[in-house]
Amino acid sequence: MSRHQGDIIEQQALDYLLEHKLKLLERNYAGRQGEIDLIMLDGKTLTFVEVRYRRSRQHGSSAESVDWRKQQKLISTAQLFLQTHKKLQNHVCRFDVIACSPEQHGTKIEWIKDAFQP
Repeated sequence: MSRHQGDIIEQQALDYLLEHKLKLLERNYAGRQGEIDLIMLDGKTLTFVEVRYRRSRQHGSSAESVDWRKQQKLISTAQLFLQTHKKLQNHVCRFDVIACSPEQHGTKIEWIKDAFQP
């Protein structure tokens, strides 16, 4: 998938979450260990969101592609974010996955809240 296509999928995921009343804090936050696609507030919960897209389930679903190694990178990057954003350190945090796949007329979006624990 090209970077342009990835941006389109990420924007669809963001629009979906905004429709569900989450508030965007940061997009594509990069740290030493990796990148977090979206950092949002769901009420008072600080939510780190990984957006995944798979054209085919041949090698597993979009959600399954967030394996243990990817989770560790997300956790490390989230810790760095919290170290540099002290005002947010007292918020309850969670990691969500937005799993996207093609549908006949667009993109299917599955929101997996609290997808894994740090």
